[in-house]
Amino acid sequence: MTLFSRVVAINVGLLVAAALALALTPATVSARPRLAEAAVLAVGSAVVIAVNVMLLRRVFGPLEQLTAIMGRVDPRAPGRRLALARADPEVDALCGSFNGMLDRLEDERRTSARRALAAQERERSRLARELHDELGQTLTGVVLQLEGLRRSAPDALRPAIEEVQEAVRAGGEDVREISRGLRPHALDEFGLRSALLSLAAQTADHSGIRIRTALAGDVPALPPEVDLAIYRVAQEALTNVARHAGAREVALGLTAGDGLVCLTVGDDGRGITELEAAGRNTGLGGMHERALLVGGTLAVRAHAEGGTEVRLVVPTGSGNWAPH
Repeated sequence: MTLFSRVVAINVGLLVAAALALALTPATVSARPRLAEAAVLAVGSAVVIAVNVMLLRRVFGPLEQLTAIMGRVDPRAPGRRLALARADPEVDALCGSFNGMLDRLEDERRTSARRALAAQERERSRLARELHDELGQTLTGVVLQLEGLRRSAPDALRPAIEEVQEAVRAGGEDVREISRGLRPHALDEFGLRSALLSLAAQTADHSGIRIRTALAGDVPALPPEVDLAIYRVAQEALTNVARHAGAREVALGLTAGDGLVCLTVGDDGRGITELEAAGRNTGLGGMHERALLVGGTLAVRAHAEGGTEVRLVVPTGSGNWAPH
């Protein structure tokens, strides 16, 4: 029976039972009901309503369970599907349709995110190359020209020329830092561990925060996209610490075991709020996307004594998209 048929059958059965009760029992109703008759009608109506509610609750109970389970589905934790132990065929069909919709949405989201992140990495590489090859070389040429000008300039102008020369040299260093941030050449040339060490050193130099590293040397070789995802998560986490946490010390860790690679970034700062942990205004949304694309999970939690820990766990050998 369909859900509609069951509801109709329940209500028809109760109405028929109430009519038979009036017809087959000594109960009567006068044109002007007496007190005893009114009491019998009230009790009978209450019984009919109670039985109706009880039976309908059993019918609609699976729908209420399904609604509650739907509300707990988290788009940042894909792969979870609805399942009811006992349900009507229509509820089973609704559950299957919802699971199919989740499959389609997750596939589309994964595909769209792969394309977007791949395009982002290509644009980062292009900008890094142009900054290094074009603007960096131009600033280097300006420094050399200023050096020649300083040698031939009068003594009174040399301090001013040297000041301009130092400003241009500092600008060139800034351009190279931006270029390295856009595309981690150390990751391509020396691997994940060396790139994370370089990232920690650069962040410590710019922020003044002490960064302790504990990077295991037995991390297996990972696909390039997984290396890049781990690096980007570490980069974003350290950037958040430097900008928002007010921390004095950060622990950067990388371990491997049981077919998993684990990256942790923990600080002793003010701790993250629920709004920030939801991924707003701190780049955590992008970190979650990168983790999902390589089959990993990202967890962010604030310690009770202060500070925040970002934990990324990625299966070895995961990932099937190429950002190049």
